[in-house]
Amino acid sequence: MLYTPAFAALFITNLMVVASFAGFFLFPLFISAHGGSESDIGLLMGSFALASAVCRPWVSEMIDRIGRKRSYTIGSLVMTLSPLCYLPLAGEIGEFFWPLLLLRVIHGIGIAICFTAIFTFIVDLIPAERLNEGIGIFGTSGLIGFALGPALAELVIKLGGFPALFISSTLLAGCGLLLHLPVKEVKRLPPVKAVSINFFKLLMQRKHLVIALMAGTFGFGLAATSTFVAPLAAQQGIGFISSYYLAYSAAAVAIRFFSGRVADRFGEAQLLPWGTALSAAGLLYLPYCDSSGLLVVSGLLSGIGHGLIFPSLNVMAIRDEAYEVRGKVTGIFTGSIDGGAFIGSLILGLIGELAGLQVLFLCAGAFVLSAFPLWLLRSR
Repeated sequence: MLYTPAFAALFITNLMVVASFAGFFLFPLFISAHGGSESDIGLLMGSFALASAVCRPWVSEMIDRIGRKRSYTIGSLVMTLSPLCYLPLAGEIGEFFWPLLLLRVIHGIGIAICFTAIFTFIVDLIPAERLNEGIGIFGTSGLIGFALGPALAELVIKLGGFPALFISSTLLAGCGLLLHLPVKEVKRLPPVKAVSINFFKLLMQRKHLVIALMAGTFGFGLAATSTFVAPLAAQQGIGFISSYYLAYSAAAVAIRFFSGRVADRFGEAQLLPWGTALSAAGLLYLPYCDSSGLLVVSGLLSGIGHGLIFPSLNVMAIRDEAYEVRGKVTGIFTGSIDGGAFIGSLILGLIGELAGLQVLFLCAGAFVLSAFPLWLLRSR
């Protein structure tokens, strides 16, 4: 059975923690308000992704060693406490840049633990023959959180400023911390011959290396959407910034309701070219958006792309892998996305400062299209 009470509990848990994380998509506005530049935004937002990526080998080992649930408890505790640490920050960005950078690193480690643990946790609960459907539907929890977080953040910032954003993020992550506690972890009998392979040896296998590179291009695109949409909308005079994220998430959720079954029937790899093309199209269209309506169109294109790419790559990575290495496999996949997001934040931040935000999104869209040769390599 796929849709069990445990599945539902983890679904809501992930939604809450992702909403807490996604509220920080508007954090560039905080940096700008304190005198930060586009490169400051790129570095501070990218440090979050870098910490999340660099810690993945150790996070993955921890998940396979101490278990999915214990690991998730640690991660959600970090996600609950971290937003409160932003509250004392005041003055010009130069006055608290280094403490803020450290805080972004700790916050990034928290989300790394949460993402890796919960996607490993949920795979253990999904029947193998419904893996695409299960991961696709479960992934909508993150997409709903992806929409809810920025929309709620925009509202609370208008009502109570950035302190309200930090408090609301703590409350959301705290709900996730409490909701996952009753869920029991699936225990598997040890195999006849235990699987023993470390994170980096697993990464060097052809399958995982190609998937990691493809996930990296996807993460590069996410750096643009998660970090620079808010500054672009502000520059273009678009008032309702979260309309982009609402459209993005609605499209990504809607496509999951039939794409998972299609992928289970025809193979998840067949959906990747379509997802890549649509994701890139959404980014390439963003420079021409000067109203909330056009922002919605861009969000719909990129959202459908996201809804096809993420679950397909996830299933490709985890399919036929032993229970004892699933934490590491999930760590490679999610860590590669974060690695791409970090590189994207830095490079795109510099491009934005030197050439403007319009050129930034054109470059991001072009880079996402580089996944096509990797897809051909994977198919061979």
